[in-house]
Amino acid sequence: MREFSVPPAVTVGDAANLTDPVWDNAEEAPDSVQFIRRAVDAAGRQDGWTDVTCRQFRDEVVALARGLIAAGINPGDRVGLMSRTRYEWTLIDYAIWAAGGVTVPIYDTSSPEQIAWILSDSGAVACLLETNGHAMALAGVRDRLPKLEQVWQIEVGGIDELLTLGERVDPAEVDVRRTAVKAADLATIIYTSGTTGRPKGCVLTHRNLLSDICNAIPVLPNLFNEGASTLLFLPLAHSFARLIQIGTVRARATVAHSADVKNLVGELKDVKPSFVLSVPRVFEKVYTGAVQKATDEGKGKIFASAEQVAIAYSQALDTPSGPGLGLRLRHRVFDRLVYRKLRAALGGRCENAISGGAPLGARLGHFFRGVGVLVHEGYGLTETSPAVAVNLPGAIRIGTVGRPLPGVTIRIADDGEILIKGDVVFQGYWNNPEATAEVLTPDGWFHSGDLGELDNDGYLRITGRKKEIIVTANGKNVAPAVLEDAIRAHRLVSQCMVVGDRRPFVAALVTVDEEALPAWLREHGRPDGTPVGELRDDPELRAEIQRAVDEANQAVSRAESVREFRILPRDFTEATGELTPSMKVKRNVVEKTYSADIAEIYGN
Repeated sequence: MREFSVPPAVTVGDAANLTDPVWDNAEEAPDSVQFIRRAVDAAGRQDGWTDVTCRQFRDEVVALARGLIAAGINPGDRVGLMSRTRYEWTLIDYAIWAAGGVTVPIYDTSSPEQIAWILSDSGAVACLLETNGHAMALAGVRDRLPKLEQVWQIEVGGIDELLTLGERVDPAEVDVRRTAVKAADLATIIYTSGTTGRPKGCVLTHRNLLSDICNAIPVLPNLFNEGASTLLFLPLAHSFARLIQIGTVRARATVAHSADVKNLVGELKDVKPSFVLSVPRVFEKVYTGAVQKATDEGKGKIFASAEQVAIAYSQALDTPSGPGLGLRLRHRVFDRLVYRKLRAALGGRCENAISGGAPLGARLGHFFRGVGVLVHEGYGLTETSPAVAVNLPGAIRIGTVGRPLPGVTIRIADDGEILIKGDVVFQGYWNNPEATAEVLTPDGWFHSGDLGELDNDGYLRITGRKKEIIVTANGKNVAPAVLEDAIRAHRLVSQCMVVGDRRPFVAALVTVDEEALPAWLREHGRPDGTPVGELRDDPELRAEIQRAVDEANQAVSRAESVREFRILPRDFTEATGELTPSMKVKRNVVEKTYSADIAEIYGN
């Protein structure tokens, strides 16, 4: 058993709550820009961006909280929030807290059944949602929600309705409500998207979230400072993006929101963030897009050389002597030819990024650091508020998820499971004491279900999921994540799922990246628009994927290696049920959907 602990940098007082920074900012720096939000012209069309100062944000939070109080929201009441990532999401979140309520986020892509379960299980008395689609989905299950008394829709004046309603409430009532909330009080119930079964509601207090972010800010000063800015585009219903929202408000950094990733390239150029938050899949797509663009322009060889130099330069940074003169000169040349253009695609100012949710992979980590964007890979779960470990400035070990944050203790159990202790650990699952008892011990240790290793310096490496361990017919234990992450690193691969439980050998199901496919088709003389379904047995495509499999197999023993693979006719998607909203593969769904392919692999 190995354990590593970091003492807290900040201890949260009993009277503290998540709204305090909003009021402090309004008093200490009223004219500082806290948010950049989309401006709307007289016809209701988006027209550029407009600033929201710290004082304006506090005043808008107060006004909306007055409306919620007028509507009958009482302290402790649960209020659902279903919307894409936009300024109003953050405004509503803080207004609910200021009114003494509890926010219950719902992914904007959730099905009617999921909406019904979350609102019913949480006992929500009200819900704010965004679109007509959301309203229709809720209307279809409203008869199953007797406690849900009120619903407001953002796109049809729901916020204006609450603002008008709140005019009859004395602003002093908001102060009374807000200051009555203590650190131990419930702040939010976040339902895990879940790869199996119904989502479970993670109960998080104001102390949980404040402990996490207040201890992260001092060790990540390059991200959280008054001159920093970011463009949030991950769903705010996810605990990862939510924590960054809370951190930027507390650090008085500037935040913009992006509701549609289709507009992301233009919005990055508009906002010019100093850091971004993302999941590995987005970094993979940035890399793949750069490769494809260079190939299309006939500069594929130049980019390949630039990539090699970037990786070598980053690797050399971890050596005592650092990059040699020749490598530094080549790096400087490629910075002018290639790297600057990549940074420009992120707005031109972005020198830092945070990645979580899945392993990024050492190759991509070195590549981005080599081009001038330091990716701080971290680890956490909704149940841990969520961040528990991260690579810090001056303490980067690419290929790991860093050391524990201040105030966090990580222990590796005898079976390899990661155990976590600290004020970041949640209170349990809402209305589910049995599930809580399975993961939370009486002395406060949370059993993550993830497998990992701690090195002698306290750096954590994730090696897999305990429940996803494959045991072959020969009794060999195989951690799928090691193989899947390596295969996914190939530019043509979008998703990969390893199979082989109780089977004679390990195999893989692979999907092709639809954005990378067009360039491959041109390179290999195939007609534009040829669907993957017609290429599953193409010898050259299979040879390309085989190379990715061969490289992945180098990381494991022969008994653990992938012997066969199948290229699937389409990618995994949330809409078809194979992915969760946080982009995790639902193995049981994939196995059922592609049972014929799996049977064919094993000759069944």
